[in-house]
Amino acid sequence: MTDPLVDLLSALDLTDTHARTSEDIFIGESQWSALGRVFGGQVLAQSLVAAQRTLAEGRTVHSLHGYFLRPGNVELPITFSVDRIHDGRSFSTRRTQAYQGGLPILSMIASFQDSDDGLEHQVEMPTDLPQPEDLPTAAQVLGAVDHPIAKQWAEGRPFDMRHVPSPVFLTVDGPHVAHQAVWLKATSRLPDDPDLHRAALAYASDYSILEPIFRRHGVAWSTPGLKAASLDHAMWFHRFGRVDEWMLYAQESPNATGGRGLSLGRIFSRDGILLASVAQEGMVRVPRRD
Repeated sequence: MTDPLVDLLSALDLTDTHARTSEDIFIGESQWSALGRVFGGQVLAQSLVAAQRTLAEGRTVHSLHGYFLRPGNVELPITFSVDRIHDGRSFSTRRTQAYQGGLPILSMIASFQDSDDGLEHQVEMPTDLPQPEDLPTAAQVLGAVDHPIAKQWAEGRPFDMRHVPSPVFLTVDGPHVAHQAVWLKATSRLPDDPDLHRAALAYASDYSILEPIFRRHGVAWSTPGLKAASLDHAMWFHRFGRVDEWMLYAQESPNATGGRGLSLGRIFSRDGILLASVAQEGMVRVPRRD
């Protein structure tokens, strides 16, 4: 297995085809996955990178809204088409479509803004939580499990993630509540490019966001017959932060119904700066327990 962070950087380094019709066309490869399916956070981050490539320097993403339409195949390249919908004095809008085999697998619209001054406030970061150094790594939790997915989650992810109060990989320990927190950071230092850090943050935001739904109902990832998939993903970028430094991802689920669940998240730097907010609805289907 190669270095997963190197694989992530390679996946985000899209090839510009230099095709210029009504859209800009880029090509990207996928990281390996034990399931053979493209990780949603990867194609979301790649779609953001493609849009970033069409913007003037200094105009940065402040929001994105994406729909996951079909599962992607890690064996096939992904084509990204970017429609330059709007360029104004302060804001730009881009639509990115990700294709495999001529069919869209993700559709995303993102908005970008020049740096500007304005009103300033934020919610406070949760306190009285264990520090990441005091929590077990995924490798420590899953290292003894002889299963390809467990091994990938233990050793093959480009982010170190440590759950509060505990992960829901194999069991759901403690109260069945609809909230949790996850400390996370890239496994090693990234280049200093701020746009790369924003794309990597979009990538990581798709990790664990549906887990508060699982925790509320006592459902672990290992539950036989569990089917879960991201349906849509919205993200607002508030302030810049490095993803190779510890961040706290506070998550909660306000609702689950009809085979779907909604989760909300806030990402803070370790010193309490609110970096981003996230909302995702996912399909969550669990076999009936008689």
